[in-house]
Parts: sequence; C-alpha cells; structure tokens
Amino acid sequence: MNYRRLGKTNLMVSEVGFGGEWLERHDEAHSVNLIRHAHAQGINIIDCWMPDPKSRTIIGKAIADCRDEWFVQGHLGSTWQGGQYVRSRDMAFVKPAFEDLLARIGGGYIDLGMIHYIDSEADWEGSMQGPFIEYVRELHDKGIIRHIGLSTHNPRMAKRAVETGFVEMILFSINPAFDMHPASEDLMELLEGHFEESLSGIDPERAELYRLCEERDVGITVMKGFFGGALFDVNRSPFGVAFTPAQLIHYALTRPAVASILCGYDTPEQVDQAVAYETADADARDYASVIASAPLHSYMGQCTYCGHCRPCPMDIDIAMVNKFYDLAIQQPTLPESLREHYRALEHGAGECVGCQSCESRCPFGVKIAERMAKAAELFEG
Repeated sequence: MNYRRLGKTNLMVSEVGFGGEWLERHDEAHSVNLIRHAHAQGINIIDCWMPDPKSRTIIGKAIADCRDEWFVQGHLGSTWQGGQYVRSRDMAFVKPAFEDLLARIGGGYIDLGMIHYIDSEADWEGSMQGPFIEYVRELHDKGIIRHIGLSTHNPRMAKRAVETGFVEMILFSINPAFDMHPASEDLMELLEGHFEESLSGIDPERAELYRLCEERDVGITVMKGFFGGALFDVNRSPFGVAFTPAQLIHYALTRPAVASILCGYDTPEQVDQAVAYETADADARDYASVIASAPLHSYMGQCTYCGHCRPCPMDIDIAMVNKFYDLAIQQPTLPESLREHYRALEHGAGECVGCQSCESRCPFGVKIAERMAKAAELFEG
C-alpha cells in the first residue's frame, strides 16, 4: 500500500481507503472481519458518516486493538432520530450524536471531524455561524477532533470551505461522470501524471476547486468514486463504455490534492480487488483511453449535470435532482442518506410544471420532464 499526505493535516493515509456506508447490511461479525481484513491489506482511513448505532459499533470493535493505526472521518451533523438518519445543525441532536460516535469509535478522539454535508448556500450560512460551528471549534481546541474537515458534493461549497482557512481537508465526490464534459477531442489529452493536461476536459468549477486545494494544501478524500457501480456497467455508464476499479481509482488519485479514495466493500474479495490497484501496471490503470474511445453519442439521453437546463421557472435544481435520482436507481433500495439529501433541496421534482423549456436547452436530449416525474415518485411518493 502506498500512502499520501492528506494536505495540511500531515496525516499519511492509504491511497485506497474504506467507505463504511454499507456495513449495516451484514451481520456484525462479517463487517468487523471486513474492516480487519482491509487493515491487514494496509488500509488505514475509514469514513463514518453513518449515525446508526450498528455501523458505529462495528467500526469501534474492528479497530479497538489498533485504534492509533486508523484515521477515522467522523461527521458532525449526521444524527439518528426515530430510527433513521437526519442531517441536522440542531445542537439538541448534534451533540448527543457526536458523543455517541466518540464513545463507540473509542480512543477519546476523532482524527477528522467532518462538518457533515453542506451543498447549499443556505446551509453554509446556517452552519458557519452560531452554536454548531462553535461546537466544532471547541472540540478542535480541546483536541477531541484533531483536524477539521467538511463533506460536500458541490464544488462551490467545497471552494468556500477551502477559502475559510480552518477547514484542513474535504470529502468530495469525484469520478469521470461527475467531472467530465461530454466526450470530445479534449478528453483525449487526459493526464498520465501531469495535472494541467488532465484538467482540460473537466468542468471549470471543479478544475478550479482542485487547483485551489492543491494551492492551499487542503487534502481531498474521495467518495462516490465508482458512481454507485454504474461505471462498471456498459449499459449504465454515461460514457457508453465500462471502467474497471483500477481505472476509476487511478482517475481519482490523479486529481490534484487527492490523497485517498474511499471505496465501498461488501466482501474481502472486493477489498483485495481495490488494493490490487497498487500493483496494477500502467495499462490496467489507463482510464484516458477508455474515455477517449467512448462513442460520441455516449452522453445522449444521459444527464451529465452540466446545468444547461437552467433557469427553471420553478427554481428547481434540475441537475441535482437528476444526480440524486441517478444515484438512487443504482442501488437495490433507496438509501436513507440520498432521501435526506433530496429533502434538503429547496425545491423538489414534484414542483415541475412540465413546461419542457429546459429540454430545449439540454445538449444531450434528456427527457427532463419525465425524469422529474420519476424522481418525484421515488423521493416524494
């Protein structure tokens, strides 16, 4: 396993990390052994955004004998209310949820105290003033959280976090489907070790974020690197071609400031497959050729979240609704986390009036009105 410095935290984290979201799907013994197997392969960073007691207990038991060898991303604002996940800034819920996390993980500290999931300006303003951020700072001053991080899917919010100066790292969603413009000649010049060349086909706001993180020494850990498994499937990949785990891991790790990609695992074999990246040759890691050889029509009918659909007369964030919908339908059941993320949107798909003005602006022929109806049925039905 290779290790990278996570920005100004100075923590040396494994390039391949552990995203713990699905631990609760298995019995406790299986999941505990899964984490221990990952540790034996050199993995030393794990994300625990999950507020449910089962997931937290599993992680705590798995790392109890080697707590100081793990770096835990523990989230503030992810709470467990009435038996389900709720994102909250209400200290009546935030503080007990964090204290529960601290107790279950063990050691008396959290390595990376993550300000949980800020994707909107309103949530930013509500989180960055008042008792919530004061609590984060208090925990940091006391050494209970050793470093302050933030999780987001929105490059604008990530940029704001970087510019604060006190956020030392971010957890951000990175994969070719989120990053890239539609296939073009520009994509044929993707980097094999030179950042500037690799950014030529990336959305400008994301490119700016990555550069800023590199400049300010704010490390990035990666979530959603496999796009829920869709990029492994030629029929679901927006490129019209399938990628391998090694290619997607390499894609994430070639973004500026990225230190680790946190992959999700159900079995030890999946852990081994991800860790095999470290010994894969250049051909096995080559994502650029896959993107460059993708059919020119690979994006037709597929939302790339480019934002050309704006403005919406109902002020629906169509791109974000589509992103949540795409992530949801790639899972066997609707994750509660996605439902909560959807609920955080100011305007939902159910407000769509079906005017189809957005469709006339979509360069990829997406039937947006139909997708809004499906999203409303899924998330609001």
